Amino acid sequence: GVLPKLIPGCVPGIGPPAGPSRCEVAIKISAMPFLPRAQFAWKLRSQSLGLGAWTRVVGVVNVTSDSFSDGGRFASPSAAIEGALEMFDQGAAIVDLGAESTRPGTREPVSAAQEIERLLPVIEGVRSHRPQAILSIDTYKAATAAVSLEAGAEIVNDVSGLRWDAGMAEVCAASGCGLVLMHTRGRPEEWRTLPRLAQGEEMALVQRELGQQLRVALGAGVSREHIVLDPGLGFGKAFESNYPLLAELEGLRALGQPLLVGASRKSFLARTLAPLFGGADAPIDARGNASLAAATAAILAGADLVRAHDVRPTIEAAAIADAILAAAEQAFLR
Repeated sequence: GVLPKLIPGCVPGIGPPAGPSRCEVAIKISAMPFLPRAQFAWKLRSQSLGLGAWTRVVGVVNVTSDSFSDGGRFASPSAAIEGALEMFDQGAAIVDLGAESTRPGTREPVSAAQEIERLLPVIEGVRSHRPQAILSIDTYKAATAAVSLEAGAEIVNDVSGLRWDAGMAEVCAASGCGLVLMHTRGRPEEWRTLPRLAQGEEMALVQRELGQQLRVALGAGVSREHIVLDPGLGFGKAFESNYPLLAELEGLRALGQPLLVGASRKSFLARTLAPLFGGADAPIDARGNASLAAATAAILAGADLVRAHDVRPTIEAAAIADAILAAAEQAFLR
C-alpha cells in the first residue's frame, strides 16, 4: 500500500484549518497509486526533447566485441549504424552509443582514442541518414565526449556521474549538451568485492551521492535543464539491492530532475529468474520479459526515460504504462 502523507496544518480527526480542500488534497495524494510526472524540456546540444507527457525509450547500441548484453552484435560500424537506424524506426527517441564494456571483473582498458575510433564512423553514418537523430554517447572520458559532441552527438551519458574524469563537467558545460548523471559504486573491477548495502540503505545512498554530483555539475556551469539522473541499476549494487531502487524511485524525484532507468537485460533480473532456469541465472536471450516488467515498474514509479535493447516491445509496454499513469492522474483530479 501507499503510506499516508500528512501536510502541515492538516491533522486527522481535528479537521482542516481553512476549509476542506487542503486535507482532501492530502488524502488524495496519499491514496494515489502512481505519481504524475512533471513536464520538462530537456535541453540538448542543438535541440530539446520534451519529457513527462509520455515515456521516452532510449535504444542501446554497444560498438564493442565484448558487450555483456548483445554479444558483440554491433561491433562493426555498419552493423551499429544499421542497428541504430532500426531502433529509430521502431520508435526510439534516443540511441545511446557505447564503445567500452562496463561488465564487472577484469577488463582490457579502452583508451579515449579507441573509443573515438569506434564511435565516429557510427555517429557520422547515422547522421548522414538522419541529421536530426538524437544520439547519446555512453562514456566517462572527456576527450571522447568532446569529439563525439563535435561530430553531432547531443547527449553525454556518464556512468561515473562526473567522477572518473575531472574534465568531463567542463566539456558538458561548454558544449551545452544533455547530460545523464548516473550513480555508480566503485569501478567495474571492484564490484564483485564491494560490501553489500544494508537493507534500507540503497535509496538513501544513491540520493545522497547523486545529489552531490548534481551540485558538482551545477557548480561547473551545467544548468538544470540539461541534466537527467539515473540510479545506476547494477552498477556496484548487488542483485537484491536493485529492487529497492525501483520500488523507491520517488526518492530521487526529490532532487528535481527527470529520471532515466536502465534495467534492460541486467544480471539482477537474471538472478531473480534463476529458479525458473534450473538454478542458473537466466541467459541474455531469456531476459526480455523480465526487462519489460522492470521497465514498466520504473515508468509507473516515475521514470521519464528507459533504456532498452529491445526497443519495439519496450515502446509497447511504455504505451500501456503511460495509459495507466494518465488514468491515475484523471482519477486524482476527479
